[in-house]
Amino acid sequence: MEEYVQVITTTASQKEAERIARVLLEKRLVACVQIIGPIASLYWWQQKIERSEEWLCLAKTKSKLFAQVEETIKSLHSYEVPEILAVPIVKGSSSYLQWLSEQLHQTP
Repeated sequence: MEEYVQVITTTASQKEAERIARVLLEKRLVACVQIIGPIASLYWWQQKIERSEEWLCLAKTKSKLFAQVEETIKSLHSYEVPEILAVPIVKGSSSYLQWLSEQLHQTP
């Protein structure tokens, strides 16, 4: 059985989120990306607590494509250390997972 993941990243603007999503989709590295925002993010950065408005991107893909997804996000992202996390999809409807697979770049 294929292993699927949801890749999470946050961006500084909706425009940046949409640019990253579009490139990932054009390269067929992800099947879809949902963009949620703006959201409030609080985090440690350079020894102090920061607050910023961000956009959350949720991308669905196969785990074997994660390295390419990560590389693509890093190449387009404005942050020095972007959040890029893969969360396993442990279950999903068979028709959705089949659709997801059909949308992705086929790698050997």
